Amino acid sequence: MLCARWIENPYYQYFCGELSFCHRLPFDRSSMTRWRQRLGEEQLVALIQESLSVAHKTGAIGPKDLERVVVDTTVQPKAVAHPTDARLMHRAITKLVGLAKRNRVPLRQSYLRLAKRAAIMVGRYTHAHQFKRARRQLKFLRTRLGRIIRDIRRKIDGDAALEARFGPLLDLAQRVRSQDQHQRGPKVYALHAPEVECIGKGKARAPYEFGCKVSIATPVTSPKGGQFVLHTKALHGNPFDGHTLGPVVADMEKLTGVEARRIHVDKGYRGHNYPHRFRVWISGQVRRVTASIRSEMKRRAAVEPVIGHVKAEHRMDRNYLKGSVGDRINAVLAAAGYNFGLLLRWLAELLRAIIRAFAETVPAQKIA
Repeated sequence: MLCARWIENPYYQYFCGELSFCHRLPFDRSSMTRWRQRLGEEQLVALIQESLSVAHKTGAIGPKDLERVVVDTTVQPKAVAHPTDARLMHRAITKLVGLAKRNRVPLRQSYLRLAKRAAIMVGRYTHAHQFKRARRQLKFLRTRLGRIIRDIRRKIDGDAALEARFGPLLDLAQRVRSQDQHQRGPKVYALHAPEVECIGKGKARAPYEFGCKVSIATPVTSPKGGQFVLHTKALHGNPFDGHTLGPVVADMEKLTGVEARRIHVDKGYRGHNYPHRFRVWISGQVRRVTASIRSEMKRRAAVEPVIGHVKAEHRMDRNYLKGSVGDRINAVLAAAGYNFGLLLRWLAELLRAIIRAFAETVPAQKIA
């Protein structure tokens, strides 16, 4: 919408610095996608490193702030609809029929109209607590999806090119058809993003979230420039929090160049794998706790508003980038954007302080 308005509005183009009216965009929409893919997570982490370097040079953060940190995990939700069996099977039927039409593979029957009606009726019957009728419609969807899968496999048998095109989608559709509510192991929650995982964090308003787990580290102290993000990393496979602490702290120390002396975590990290276990302080711990450590433990929750700001203001709350690589890139870019926002605010405060100091030194002119 913004790009379309930019093309038709000369005022937009003038204030963007254009010298003459343009009838098309000055760049391709996929330019940012190619730029992100070309750099990758390893190169984009340099943005976080550069933001911390500038913060250190301008006095926004000190070396001691990097020695005492808080590490926590959150969920980075993917841009997927809430997965239900009816929606997934109806979506699989729609995608398979569309792919067959594009490749001119004739089907005995598409079931598009019947599948749409059955998916709607599942929701209606479930809302009315008529679960027996809902299960009947769900069985209808599962049967029709199986027919389409078998029909396509018969038609493309022996054609290597068509088998390569239909193979990934057929495998996903078969997994959607055969998966059960109570089965253990990975499930398919979105056909366009099969890497999505179901993560339960115990929230009352969102018992289950669909995306990937992300680790975030911030200072436990109060830096002058604000609570910067020292490290962030997307963690696939829904790992136990304690098993992620060792690699996360090692990456953070490599990124900042400062060894972590005290690491504060919540009770979800009990049984962690960090080698220096006497440097880790778990929330609610009593033994070996001094007065200074106790005051730091009270600030462990300072990471929660940082997570909230990164999610609400820097697009970690809904990730639109594709694949597992997109999850990792989005987490890094969200943290870098948050850090640069803090830097801009800190530099603005420094500029105001310089102007005030300069104004106080200049004598006021006498009014005649």
